[in-house]
Amino acid sequence: MRNRFDSQLLELNNELIAMGALCENAIASSVKALLGGDTKLAASAIRIDQEIDRKEREIESMCLKLLLQQQPVASDLRLISSVLKMITDIERIGDQASDIAEIVTYLSGACGHNAHIEQMAQATIKMVTDSLDAFVRRDLSLAWSVIEYDDVVDDLFAECKKDLITEVAHNPDDGERVLDILMIAKYLERIGDHATNIAEWVEFSITGTHKAPAN
Repeated sequence: MRNRFDSQLLELNNELIAMGALCENAIASSVKALLGGDTKLAASAIRIDQEIDRKEREIESMCLKLLLQQQPVASDLRLISSVLKMITDIERIGDQASDIAEIVTYLSGACGHNAHIEQMAQATIKMVTDSLDAFVRRDLSLAWSVIEYDDVVDDLFAECKKDLITEVAHNPDDGERVLDILMIAKYLERIGDHATNIAEWVEFSITGTHKAPAN
């Protein structure tokens, strides 16, 4: 019975990894679409979000079956309940990547090179990847490093906001486009927050406490 349960937990891990990979692809595609003004790629990112929604439903169903059909011990209950929380954050990451892509579809042309947007995208993808790796590997140190790395994304957001304020001050007619870019930066900042939430649920699944470490 336990061997079957462990096999199902492994399948759950694999599905979670697949859902995370979809999120990474959605973020990368939406930002690439933004920087290149590629509406077809933006549409692809929106379709990926639909796949993420489907994957969330599948994983939720797997978790409920494990709870109903097996007799999980306390550590297993923590793990399964953590997955149920994590997929909510992963699904919201997909929503925000889709929101970025939707802005691209009506933004007039590409936003052009924006180092902070690119850096924020790379940083948030790293956070999503590392948070899920921490879960699969049961790596508490990696989970903590994700939580701490959120400061990097917050700092990049502050720098991006400062640059955009300067830009609109020099060119007030460009205000609408700048506001769209600021909104995109905010979506990326929120993705970092959701990745932090995932890492905190990893910590809970391992330790039984839902509290980030002190800096």
